[in-house]
Amino acid sequence: MAVGETLTRADLAESIYNHIGLSRADSARFVEDILAHMCEALSRGENVKISGFGSFILRDKKERIGRNPKTGVEVPIAPRRVLTFRASQMLRDRIAEAD
Repeated sequence: MAVGETLTRADLAESIYNHIGLSRADSARFVEDILAHMCEALSRGENVKISGFGSFILRDKKERIGRNPKTGVEVPIAPRRVLTFRASQMLRDRIAEAD
């Protein structure tokens, strides 16, 4: 994969097919099952940690006052839940080595 390209579900499935030897259909189903399991856990309010890769963390943000940058008018921003990703130290080290 070239620099700047995006890794897709199909790319993950192809990698599983090439490295593990599952059929293409089973590889695609495997990727879909993992992503579905992660989505279900997040929708239940659970954080997802993948050792050596990183953590998907849910945060609840409180209501706050924002400002329209054009007009300067203050606007209330509703409370919401956001998803953040925190890369593991191992992943950060590998990215730093790639530079």
